[in-house]
Amino acid sequence: MTALSAGVASGGVMYHDRSTVRAGHGAGTAAWGPHLAVLILAGALAVGAWLRRRRIPFEWRPRGLLPAPLGRSAARRIVLTALAVRRSPAGLWRLGVLAPLAVLLFYLCWRAGVQVLGGLDPNFTVNAWGGPSYAGAMACHYLDLTVVGAVATGLLDRALLPLPLDA
Repeated sequence: MTALSAGVASGGVMYHDRSTVRAGHGAGTAAWGPHLAVLILAGALAVGAWLRRRRIPFEWRPRGLLPAPLGRSAARRIVLTALAVRRSPAGLWRLGVLAPLAVLLFYLCWRAGVQVLGGLDPNFTVNAWGGPSYAGAMACHYLDLTVVGAVATGLLDRALLPLPLDA
């Protein structure tokens, strides 16, 4: 939540310091075609994952909507992975994968926050994907955030060590 809050504050500063001169719209910057393809592909993958998940016996199904755990279980897995480096130096590759993914997730949350208030400036969205409207820019950018965030959390889930069965 901190990254999102920092992003909203950054967007507020950007909106406060906006230019009074209106920027011109550049043709072809909205990128609706590629985003429609991403939406269809993401929707197909989500439906496929949902159908696949339904075939797993109920007792074995993971809980929640995301492919990776969040909150306390994720924090315990991060600590477990970091402590494993002392036992096996090969565990450094895991930390090498985790660090950029964590930074990416932090950036995605921050960027989502920036767009909440920064997007109110017409110059902020005029040449954005989904622009020139606020709603279109938010839809396209949040679609990108959702897809990239899902991939990053899935990779994090694979890179983190699992919790012991007694935890």
